[in-house]
Amino acid sequence: MFDFVHKKKGVVQFILVLATLPFLFWGVESYRSDGEDYVALVSGEKIQRQELDQAMRNQQESMRGTGEDAPMQDDPEVRSAVLDRLIQQRLLKQEAGRIGLTVLDPQLVEVIQGIGAFQQDGAFSNKRYEELLREQGMTPLMFEARVRQEMLQQQLIDAYTRSGFVPDTVAERVMRLSEEQREVSLIRIQPEQFLAQMRPDDAAIKSYYDLHQTEFQVPEQVRVEYLVLSLDELAKQMQVSADETEKYFEEHKDGFGQPEERQASHILISVPATASDADKAAARAKAEQLLAQVKQTPQSFADLARQQSQDPGSAAKGGDLGFFGRGMMVKTFEDAVFQMRPEEIRGPIQTDFGFHIIKLSAIKAGKAVNFGEVKNQAEQELKKQKAEKTFGEMAEGFGNMVYEQSDSLQPVAEKFKLSIRQSDWVSRKGGELPYLTNGRLLQAIFSEDAIKNKRNTEVVEVTPNTLVVARVLNHKPAAMRSMAAAKDEITMLVIRQQAAEAAVKEGRERIARLQKGENSIVAWGPVQQVSRQQPQGMDNETLRAIFKAGSIGLPSYTGVVNPQGGFTLLRISRVTESAPADGAKRKAFGMQLQQLLAQEELAATLAGIRQRSDVTIKK
Repeated sequence: MFDFVHKKKGVVQFILVLATLPFLFWGVESYRSDGEDYVALVSGEKIQRQELDQAMRNQQESMRGTGEDAPMQDDPEVRSAVLDRLIQQRLLKQEAGRIGLTVLDPQLVEVIQGIGAFQQDGAFSNKRYEELLREQGMTPLMFEARVRQEMLQQQLIDAYTRSGFVPDTVAERVMRLSEEQREVSLIRIQPEQFLAQMRPDDAAIKSYYDLHQTEFQVPEQVRVEYLVLSLDELAKQMQVSADETEKYFEEHKDGFGQPEERQASHILISVPATASDADKAAARAKAEQLLAQVKQTPQSFADLARQQSQDPGSAAKGGDLGFFGRGMMVKTFEDAVFQMRPEEIRGPIQTDFGFHIIKLSAIKAGKAVNFGEVKNQAEQELKKQKAEKTFGEMAEGFGNMVYEQSDSLQPVAEKFKLSIRQSDWVSRKGGELPYLTNGRLLQAIFSEDAIKNKRNTEVVEVTPNTLVVARVLNHKPAAMRSMAAAKDEITMLVIRQQAAEAAVKEGRERIARLQKGENSIVAWGPVQQVSRQQPQGMDNETLRAIFKAGSIGLPSYTGVVNPQGGFTLLRISRVTESAPADGAKRKAFGMQLQQLLAQEELAATLAGIRQRSDVTIKK
């Protein structure tokens, strides 16, 4: 975490702005449209399609910045989730206005001046502020209105998240219940034990078919032909000479081989770059004190890091940052590390994050490579570089021709030297990998224009630099399978259903006999110690049954229908209550409960606001 933040400090600051205020750099005016291209209405206020698209792009950038896989723009589930967040923001804004919340000008100024993207040399820069907004097509007035709106929403959220209250007695009781352990034995009665006994008659088969007709619905399907224009495929067709490849290697030699890496540990005494001189002096003094201590006993470095370091990402690991190369850390820190000798301890080194005491643990020497060792890799990179220069032009021509000659893919295939591929039957849920699972492409394939008029679909970018266009060859509308055609399948389903019912019936009968004292009718499995915190792999319903069972007059017996459709018999032979917790542990647990309660209250409030608001989503 430390090395990523130092390396990408500017990026991280900008991402944090986007994550906190998702629409700061998308002009307010862009949301005002006289057209009807909106995706939702929230109490008469429109959410425009371009606003949803921008929110999707913001989410993609935010996730890329944290190293996560970014969602695709056309993923229906992701778009639905992002739209729900936009609706929630509208509802919060409207509710904040309804109850009369306000944001004072000094509060607004403080927030804006605290945004790192607008700071220079640790202080707010009005010039940088105006330049950055101008680049995004915004004025300070527009931006400040958006920030004020976000702050109003946050006030409303804080009113719930900071007001939860859980009495100490309740916290202690819940904590002790969560730590209570029970000694359990179990046996499972599964449907498989009864399958051979089941003989469903025609009436049972017909009843199942009548009650479960949606299970026998054959979905709408199509067969398509399609073309793929891919940068990777284009790169394979590129021709490069040996001389070109060797020249590319010489020009990019630093990108091949293995650069020198160093492993270091550090103890961070954190102090912001904007802190006062007095705070910085106090932090430096503490760092110098720790430096003197660790130099006297170098073997204590890891222990001191765990106790004193204020870098949460490395403190638990004794300050270890692992191996890293040049360009991965903040420059001041990196320069110090690459000047040190193994086992040397140096400090305090000042960065924007505070003062560091550094220990160099190991050096992994760099490894140079010759052209022969990486010839194939250099050749592939050069081919891709060449392909990138022409792919954009080809993509534009590809899209234009698909649209202009929409009654056939053959001319497009001939011009761009592409093979027309054919699919098997495809439903709206998707078909063959890797292309016919893309949501936007499937939506285009199942459009009225593609099915009824047999026109080419629009060109869809299914993955970066991979374009696909399709044309429907055959279409089968949704239909119901007859009972006769599905009889064998229905028979097996009914047998399974009846076997599950028999297993549950057998289980309940055995529970009744056990509770009457017939203890020898079950061969119990091994004893297990379970608690709510350590369920030993048991599902929620089984765990709930265990802790719902009486604890007086042990052993006690209970049972529950299990996820496999059978029945689980349970014997509780011992109950061990947890010891009273100390004050600090009880307080920490109480705070967790308060947060949970506050989140539940906020969720309930938001649900109530939405229920009494007029929200319409365009499909």
